[in-house]
Amino acid sequence: MQIHFQIEYITRWGENLYLCLNMADGSTLCLDMANNGQGTWFTDYEIDDDELAAGDITYCYMVQTDGAITRREEGSLHSIPYTRAKRLVLSDRWKEFNGNEMEQRTVALPYVHHNNRPRWKGAGTAIPVFSLRSERDFGIGQFTDIKLLVDWASATGQSVIQTLPVNDTTMTGTWRDSYPYSANSSFALNPVYIDLELIGKLSDKKFLRRAEKERKELNALPAIDYERVAKLKSEYLDRLYSEFGEQCFKSKEYKAFFTANRSWLEPYSLYCYLRDKYGTADFHQWKESEFNPSLLDRFCTPGNERYREIRKHCFIQFHLDKQLTDVKKYANRKGILLKGDIPIGVNRHSADVWIHPELFHTDCQAGAPPDAFAIDGQKWGMPTYNWENMARDGYSWFVTRFRKMADYFDAYRIDHLLGFFRIWEVPLRYNSGLMGRFNPALTYTPQEIWDRGFPFNPALHAQAPAGTPETNVLFLEDTHRPGTYHPRINAFDTDVFMQLPENEKAAFRSLHDDFYYSRNNRFWSDSAMSKLPALIEATDMLVCGEDLGMIPACVPEIMDRLRILALEVQRMPKNMGVSVSDPATYPYMSVCTTSTHDMSVLRTWIEDEMEPNHVITAKKATVAACTSVISAHLASPSMLAIFPLQDWLSMSSSLRYKDPASERINVPADSNNYWRYRMHLTIEKLTVARKFNEEIRQMLYLSGR
Repeated sequence: MQIHFQIEYITRWGENLYLCLNMADGSTLCLDMANNGQGTWFTDYEIDDDELAAGDITYCYMVQTDGAITRREEGSLHSIPYTRAKRLVLSDRWKEFNGNEMEQRTVALPYVHHNNRPRWKGAGTAIPVFSLRSERDFGIGQFTDIKLLVDWASATGQSVIQTLPVNDTTMTGTWRDSYPYSANSSFALNPVYIDLELIGKLSDKKFLRRAEKERKELNALPAIDYERVAKLKSEYLDRLYSEFGEQCFKSKEYKAFFTANRSWLEPYSLYCYLRDKYGTADFHQWKESEFNPSLLDRFCTPGNERYREIRKHCFIQFHLDKQLTDVKKYANRKGILLKGDIPIGVNRHSADVWIHPELFHTDCQAGAPPDAFAIDGQKWGMPTYNWENMARDGYSWFVTRFRKMADYFDAYRIDHLLGFFRIWEVPLRYNSGLMGRFNPALTYTPQEIWDRGFPFNPALHAQAPAGTPETNVLFLEDTHRPGTYHPRINAFDTDVFMQLPENEKAAFRSLHDDFYYSRNNRFWSDSAMSKLPALIEATDMLVCGEDLGMIPACVPEIMDRLRILALEVQRMPKNMGVSVSDPATYPYMSVCTTSTHDMSVLRTWIEDEMEPNHVITAKKATVAACTSVISAHLASPSMLAIFPLQDWLSMSSSLRYKDPASERINVPADSNNYWRYRMHLTIEKLTVARKFNEEIRQMLYLSGR
């Protein structure tokens, strides 16, 4: 068989590329490579079919200057797949980082550079799985669609595909289950993303005709009809289980999956059964409201009808796992890194909380302090973590969660990284996010408050006067350490503050600002370092943080120490007094982007929301203006430049959507947001948009990504 090897590599004057082949018999061949003058090096070699079938033939690329090897690839060697074809073309990418392998995308940082070469930089696309659209979909994106997106990303020279969380969110059976950050399990995958046709061909042709008709209707909709999609897929899965379930359970592949995942899979499956039995995910309303291992012995006994229904969820999870792990392997073979998203919390009625209530503070909910996007703060509904209890077994629940994530992804974004330093915690009895407080925190004792010049009286300053809003207070008593207090954040516009004499106003301002910007810095730093190292070291995944919002001074130092990539968003600058940041100032250890799923898309921001600045002067979101913004990000020092698909498409007059406002995925201040955005064209059509794709490829090439 003839094998054609090719690789894109820009050489300096006097450099040449060589291919080093390690044969199965232990011998080594060094082959000269030719250059087409545009950065592509290639060579051909004839290998005997029998020798190829024997396997164990590996290779790597090397740079030679004046007869000496001056640079070689790092990481594992390339391998040659066996095929019966007469000719095989292998198109490779240079392996830059030690361990940054196509099969195991470990990025070891900081990288030691050779020959003063520029540091590696990559680019990618961010899009939720549910937003993907292919010709075969059931009205929502599915895991196998990622393969199509991988083909497009590879063809345009990209390196990363980033998604939102993909865990199971089935709680209510309504559109509210579309919220990807409210999972019922931190381990199980969402059944709505399953490719039904890969499981098997149903024998019921009448049902197949009806399902196909509804599939086409759902897939033609501009946005997701989550309830109809979930209902159709659930019915389809029930029929697949009836027809193929027993055959699946007998397979070695399933048995290996069950053994490896039993610790979470069986309790999760029982949870799903009880949720459906009682018609609610609120386990407090179940007879089995308190989980204990004896429930598994009682319900999960082979042979009884209940176990058959419970086992259905094992069947579904097996196929979801099989499909997503296959997608990861496919992406890695194409040189594409998959980046997932780990939510900061879980639903308070999730299997996680039912099984491990000791790991959560269920009398509180996580949220975020007030900012420009939500002036009253945010309440997310999910319980906060009981870190003290988690620490007792070395954070094993979190470690297991991260390791499961590594089965599917090569990198991950820690949603709300600041929550590992301290979380904004709002007791359930309050309605406003302004009544939250940071946990943990070095709270004030009443004596400390007096010593700082404020005549503190809990009855006057920590309780709202009758008939006034609950937020009309200056201090909040700590939930976990009664008798100590937090200054209520931004309490300067309350009536109780306005009525203070000037000296007491000054004393409160001093207490407030010291608490939020100085007093807790070292404490929060120690808090993060007690948790994050164990979680990060649990896997080889590249770690990216979402470090937006109210950032303590200690955060950048810890991120640098732990080699966590920062997130840089142009419209959320981290420097005071700046409305729009300049991508040229971003650090290398960062991911830069034009927008996130919590923001309007680039076009809407430029035309309707952008404040006057000296970085972007355009007033209209023309193709040229959007291309200029994307180009500036690609030219930035950031290691990764990852853009929402909507913003990539803004560079094309023929591909951009007519209504950019409808391309927004989430409005954080809206607790009733429906997560239903889908790309308006299919991935198949995107893949054949040759002019647009070549433009992206050239932009990445010229920017060194």
